[in-house]
Amino acid sequence: MMHDNCEICRRIQMIKDGTNPYFVAELSTGYVVIGDNQHFKGYTLFLCKQHETELHFLPRDFKEQFLHEMSLVAEAVYDAFHAEKMNYELLGNGDTHVHWHLFPRREGDTTTPGPVWWLDRNVMFSDDNRPSPEELDEMRHTLKATLTKVLAADAEAAN
Repeated sequence: MMHDNCEICRRIQMIKDGTNPYFVAELSTGYVVIGDNQHFKGYTLFLCKQHETELHFLPRDFKEQFLHEMSLVAEAVYDAFHAEKMNYELLGNGDTHVHWHLFPRREGDTTTPGPVWWLDRNVMFSDDNRPSPEELDEMRHTLKATLTKVLAADAEAAN
């Protein structure tokens, strides 16, 4: 169900309508999308299918599956974009709908080691960091192929 004034719900509706160019994959609890800006190449979001404002408001089974799937998406991002370290963030101060920010990190990607948010927002969200349609298509394809492998390995390990 879409909530008025919710940017995440709007993005999910775009996925359902087939108009979100950043969409990578649908999992049982959420949607995988490439981030609009790519200062940190491979920056990906995992958008919860349920509109909740807090992780602990989600039903237990759904929450556990959501967390598990988020970890698989992060593994795929790590592999697909050759991260040295992953940063996982569930914030919600701007967009309250539960969603994960998954940042692949590399040595020297910021002038001072620390969270991505220490970087000047004008730099991080510069239009120069938006992928071209060709770059976006390549990123989506690479992540989707890697995610497919990670999901298959996870399913095999569960058996």
